[in-house]
Amino acid sequence: MKFGKSSQAEKTVLFVCVENAGRSQIAEGFFNKYAPGGYTAISAGTRPAAEINPLAVQVMKEVGIDISHQKSKIITEDMIRGSARAVNMGCIDQSECPMLFINDVIDWGIEDPKGKPIEKVRKIRDEIERRVKVIAETLQSASG
Repeated sequence: MKFGKSSQAEKTVLFVCVENAGRSQIAEGFFNKYAPGGYTAISAGTRPAAEINPLAVQVMKEVGIDISHQKSKIITEDMIRGSARAVNMGCIDQSECPMLFINDVIDWGIEDPKGKPIEKVRKIRDEIERRVKVIAETLQSASG
């Protein structure tokens, strides 16, 4: 077994939503916790918000994951081309849905936590965690 930096670049799983402020940031945090070796997550959106949803940061801290350092990012062609998998968190506004530009997308249709009470944001977080674990397990099985 080889230790240290791999000569092969890490594969990315791209999590996207319009503002990249809640769902996709939560997914990025969970995937980076559960990711099999050789994979990492990135999240992005078509209209990034000025800041990560504070309730998203809070509910992730409750489960021991700090996403407070993450920033909303605009989706780029390089992110799309470089991703091994792309997950649409759920688009409300079809005209700005980032997944309109990406083929072979996993579409989760998860409710936006923006403006929701913390109890609802926790339920959204738990649903995202459940789905991220499935993707991580699938990738682990495929590469194992």
